[in-house]
Amino acid sequence: MAIVIPSLPYAEDALAPHISATTLEFHYGKHHNAYVVNINKLIEGTDLASEDLESIINKTAGDDSKTAIFNNAAQVWNHSFYWQCMKPNGGGLPTGDVAEKIDAAFGSYEKFIEQIKTAGTVQFGSGWAWLVLKDEQLQVMKTSNADTPIAHGLKPLLTVDVWEHAYYLDYQNRRPDYLSAFVENLINWDFVNSCLGTSGRK
Repeated sequence: MAIVIPSLPYAEDALAPHISATTLEFHYGKHHNAYVVNINKLIEGTDLASEDLESIINKTAGDDSKTAIFNNAAQVWNHSFYWQCMKPNGGGLPTGDVAEKIDAAFGSYEKFIEQIKTAGTVQFGSGWAWLVLKDEQLQVMKTSNADTPIAHGLKPLLTVDVWEHAYYLDYQNRRPDYLSAFVENLINWDFVNSCLGTSGRK
C-alpha cells in the first residue's frame, strides 16, 4: 500500500502569525511531500511495500543498509505527528490528564516548558524535541535528524520540529523565539491527551 501524505488539520494560514502560510506551504507542501514521494520509491517492489509507516520504521531502525528508508519513513511519521500537535489559538496551560502528569513528572508546567524549550534549543543541527511516555512517566527528550521515539519503544505525546525549514522563513536564526511561540500559542493539548488515551477534559 502506498504511503500518503495526510491532509493538514487546518488551513495553511491558520497558524499565523506564529507560523506563516508561506512556511507551511514549503514545509508541508515541499519538505513533507518529498519524504512521502521518496519513501514510496524506496519501498516499491520490496517486502516493506505492504507495511505501514510504524512497521517500516521499526524494521529498518539501526540497519545501516536501510538508512535512507528509515530516514524518509521516520520523517513522514514525525511530520504527520507534528501537524497534529498544533492548532490555532493553542498553547498555554494544559488540561485533562496530561496536566496532572506534567505536574507529577516535572513539578510544574513552567518547569516542563523550560525543559522542552531547552531540548529544542540545544539540539545541535536538525532534529526534534519531544514529550514522551516511558513506563507511565512523562519525559522530555530530543532526537537528531529523522530519529523518532517510536524507534526506541517510547510513546510520543508532543513534538516540535527544530529543523531550520520549520521556522527559518519566520524567525531566521531565532530558534528560541519559535519555540516560545509554539508553547505559548500553538500546542494542541486535546491531541496530547488523545495520545494518552483520554478525552483531554475532566
